[in-house]
Amino acid sequence: MSAPAKPLSALMPGDVSDEHAKRALLAEIDASCRVPLLFFFVSALAWLLVGTALALVSSIKLHDPAFLAECPWLTFGRVRPAHLNAVIYGWASQTGIGVTLWLMCRLCRVPFVAPGLATVAALFWNLGLSVGIVGILAGDSTSIEWLELPRYATPILFFSYALIAVWGVITFRLRRERHLYVSQWYLLAALLWFPWLYATAQILLVLEPARGVVQGAVNWWFAHNVLGLWFTPIGLGAIYYFIPKVIGRPIHSYYLSVLGFWSLALFYNWNGLHHLIGGPLPAWMITVSIVASVMMLIPVITVAINHHFTMRGHFGKLKHSPTLRFVVFGAVCYTLTSLQGVANSLRGYSEIVHFTHHTVAHAHLGVYGFFTMVMFGAMYYILPRITGREWPSLGLVSLHFWACAIGLALYVGPLSIGGILQGLAMNDATKPFADVVAGTLPYLKLRTVAGLLLGLGHVAFVANLVWMLCRVFGPYRQPVVDLITGNESPAAVGK
Repeated sequence: MSAPAKPLSALMPGDVSDEHAKRALLAEIDASCRVPLLFFFVSALAWLLVGTALALVSSIKLHDPAFLAECPWLTFGRVRPAHLNAVIYGWASQTGIGVTLWLMCRLCRVPFVAPGLATVAALFWNLGLSVGIVGILAGDSTSIEWLELPRYATPILFFSYALIAVWGVITFRLRRERHLYVSQWYLLAALLWFPWLYATAQILLVLEPARGVVQGAVNWWFAHNVLGLWFTPIGLGAIYYFIPKVIGRPIHSYYLSVLGFWSLALFYNWNGLHHLIGGPLPAWMITVSIVASVMMLIPVITVAINHHFTMRGHFGKLKHSPTLRFVVFGAVCYTLTSLQGVANSLRGYSEIVHFTHHTVAHAHLGVYGFFTMVMFGAMYYILPRITGREWPSLGLVSLHFWACAIGLALYVGPLSIGGILQGLAMNDATKPFADVVAGTLPYLKLRTVAGLLLGLGHVAFVANLVWMLCRVFGPYRQPVVDLITGNESPAAVGK
């Protein structure tokens, strides 16, 4: 008698000699991810819409302070941190976790381990964040930037994240693919770095606050590194996966990947204190941070070269692949925001742009231009594969990209230039401060217009996703990919 066939989930890479079996294994992995990933992605998009609405309210208040002034829950001091936390922990973190879960399963070649556990983690994450956002709007903010969530909400978030981190370690331990991919370096690092950052900042700033100027040092260490050691590794890991996957060629240089990863790990965690130039801190601490910021040129340029030479000869595919379009846009923004960050760390330049709208533009170029755009691209690739359905509207895909790209340019460009002019004016002792503030109004109004464009793009994306999920009674068009044979539809927009 012949030996019984192995279940797909028990196949080892060496056992898969047939291309159809490989595709079937990937289909099984994607199907196992469906429930937890949809929960994370849909929740993240709901928070994105909430965060967008709060952002528009706070933006309008900057040039029209009387807007909604009669409601104490919607004062600028409450709406602004509520927007920040809704976007950082509601949208960006949940999307990053969802993309990390899928990439780890795909790269480890194992179906989703304990999907119910991840779903419970997502439930607790959203519960803790909801409690925290309501607390901020009610006036319970800690007033610590990026850590404004009340202390009664953060343990729920930390418990939820602990479940996710344990899941990541277990999945990596059970991997069938023994080769360790570049993307996995970044994803595993992010999973391990975030609890260290978050727990340290919570202990030293909220639970048992440090004394004096140490609080400022810890706050900027956290605020800078949550971008560089949490969002950046996830974003770069996604870029390293999706660019080669979509264009069908390997990454340009493995050795450049090694240099980029370890130089990021070495230099980024020293960043942050350059935001306190001129503050009452030891000069050596500020200088070390400035040097580390300049040394970030190594991973930034290394990654940019690697991505550019990987894409060389394939830029024409940007017209046809939404995934590639968003991901490459995000990769370019990563280079730009990093170079801008290096310039901002220099003492002479910081004396001009610090405390201006230039720093706001810089933050949005990083969190939105780089990370959010890469996550959009990842979702365009992942969602058709876990749902088995194609994106219903190419028009909405195009509207989403161009509204976000133009909105971001309209946001970052004027605020960057306006911030420099604002800084020069503030350093002019002969110019009244009221005149300086009045000079920023045109840029602040453009900021609101840019926010409306970004909101339009978000609505287009959500509408397309809802349309996809509502078509539950069988395929309404040829699927993006036959999950067993791997044959692609010519109209597939996620490939």
